Amino acid sequence: MLKMEVIRVNVKLNHKSIKQKIILSAFCLLPFTLFSCTQPDANNNNPAANNKPRVVATSTIIADITEEIAGDEIQLTSILKAGADPHVYEATPQDGRSLEEANLILYNGYNLEPGIIKLIKSVGEKTRSFAVGEVVKPLQMTQEGKGTVPDPHIWGDVKNGVAMANAIRDELIKVSPEDKQEFTDNAAKYTEELKQLDSRIKAQIQTIPADKRKLVTTHDAFQYYGRAYGLTIAGTLIGISTEEQPSAQTVKKLVESIKKIGVPAIFAETTINPALIKTVAEEANIKLAPRQLYSDSIGAAGSDGDSYIKMMEQNTRTIVEALGGKPEK
Repeated sequence: MLKMEVIRVNVKLNHKSIKQKIILSAFCLLPFTLFSCTQPDANNNNPAANNKPRVVATSTIIADITEEIAGDEIQLTSILKAGADPHVYEATPQDGRSLEEANLILYNGYNLEPGIIKLIKSVGEKTRSFAVGEVVKPLQMTQEGKGTVPDPHIWGDVKNGVAMANAIRDELIKVSPEDKQEFTDNAAKYTEELKQLDSRIKAQIQTIPADKRKLVTTHDAFQYYGRAYGLTIAGTLIGISTEEQPSAQTVKKLVESIKKIGVPAIFAETTINPALIKTVAEEANIKLAPRQLYSDSIGAAGSDGDSYIKMMEQNTRTIVEALGGKPEK
């Protein structure tokens, strides 16, 4: 694997300005406003729903797995929305209220969502919280300015997704023991689907010519995927956190590396501004894959990646097509 310098990427271009945040906060505090600054809870007028345990998931991936296992037996809130970047997400007062009211908080851990983890710690021990991703022994990565740190993108290996699902099942049983059988049955069905998915991904990656099984992405989120399915992570524009910001020198080094390794295509990601990776593709005279990869979030409802299983299927299809393999039809 090529070792390359990685530094920070500025992904805060889409954040609201401080002034906008202050205005919005003031608006939300108006005592007699005719409008709500938060989305209404459909369960507010449903007494039966209000008796169900309140579970908060930080990431869209964890929320999706939780929903598959819990069914309708909990009130589930996902803090991050589809397409949001957990590395740089700034928690809101509404997030704090959701965490304080929760019976269970499920978060990834390994510092994937640092802003939310900080807020979880401020809630204290009165709310049960569990780091779902930390049931998996992490790969160790080098992060600029921080030395060796655990790689939080554990879901890239679907076997780790099975471990996450089983851990979520066990935590749900603790907060709602009367639903143990349903949680157990749902988890068994879901993990079987994941095991089948794992086998399909392996088979599809094997259709890529051996010398083309090299992945170049915007940020270093695919180490688990690469190790599980036989792809070399040949280069990334930035490291494991999207807080990093690449210099012109970093871009230049990546361009030179891509020219040497001769990959058919490189990949943008749905949660990161694609401008810089497009520049890399243009300067290296290499194709940018026509579809972006889902890295830190599932897709929006109705998209081809709007669940954990579908995002893994779509990522595999995108990679296999772009690198010269034969994707599953």
